[in-house]
Amino acid sequence: MTSDVPGGVILSVRVIPRSARSGLAGTRDGALLVRLAAPPVDGAANAELVEVLAKALRVAKRAISIVSGERGRLKRVRVEGVTEEFVRAACGLSD
Repeated sequence: MTSDVPGGVILSVRVIPRSARSGLAGTRDGALLVRLAAPPVDGAANAELVEVLAKALRVAKRAISIVSGERGRLKRVRVEGVTEEFVRAACGLSD
């Protein structure tokens, strides 16, 4: 689900666009589940994903980038300046 890389963490994320409200929703199939109110149109869901993760992890939005899966529901997201342990604690993950 998460892996340390130099300077940060790579996080597997599964998004559910067009949800009633945005936020973290646990895990599914080994990935962090994130519900997004935004539709998957013109990058709106990706922008909201960055905002939700930045708020949950208490980092700047510029510290978060989508490494792969920009057009799919399963994404790999890089978060700069944090550790795997910090991400697990902030997202309420256990493993």
